[in-house]
Amino acid sequence: MNVPLLQIRGVAKRFTLHQQNHLELSVFEGLELSVSAGECVVLDGASGLGKSTLLKLIHANYRASAGRITVQPPGAAPVEVTEADPRELVRLRRDTIGYVSQFLRVIPRVPALDVVAEPLAEDAGDDPAALEAAREEARRWLTRLSIPERLWHLPPATFSGGEQQRINIARNMIKPKPLLLLDEPTASLDAANTRTVIELIREAAARGAAMVGIFHDAEVGAAVATRRVNVADFRSPA
Repeated sequence: MNVPLLQIRGVAKRFTLHQQNHLELSVFEGLELSVSAGECVVLDGASGLGKSTLLKLIHANYRASAGRITVQPPGAAPVEVTEADPRELVRLRRDTIGYVSQFLRVIPRVPALDVVAEPLAEDAGDDPAALEAAREEARRWLTRLSIPERLWHLPPATFSGGEQQRINIARNMIKPKPLLLLDEPTASLDAANTRTVIELIREAAARGAAMVGIFHDAEVGAAVATRRVNVADFRSPA
């Protein structure tokens, strides 16, 4: 039996607007979704319907107001994201869930090469050979994403928006993970780098990653989608 890597059952999200007399804003109700290995589910719907909110719920940046979000790491016990404690969530993000957000968040003054290598370096510990292998893999990703070598030893905070986004993609995809969340990964990219990211997404699907993505570029979404879900179908009544 093919057990989905991600199962979302009856999920709702509501925000309380404390500065507006505690008004409750309901984003969606009763959302259902399952994603299996090798799938890339593209979230459709107009801006403001909660697509990015859903990715943040899966990643546990937000807590669901109702329902269950279950992630099934291969060969391990399932994790109920809505009930997991902080240590479980750290492990889940480290080993199971990759998340390419719209923004690069890095420690100032850390070179781009080390920013990209960090997810592999964390697993390497103090092993010099493993650390060098992590850096070599980072070099390969930086080259593939057309980051000039002269920038590798500079902090990404000094880079252009498109260069920062490519660092973001490399950092969050360099370590293969079973579940990958993609929030507008090609938004700041030119045509050539967009094609590269499409290739990377297809390669991730081929190795068995389950993916959920948001792509306002219709051509990119069509190029990677194995299935589409319209978040408007779960929109709460006004």
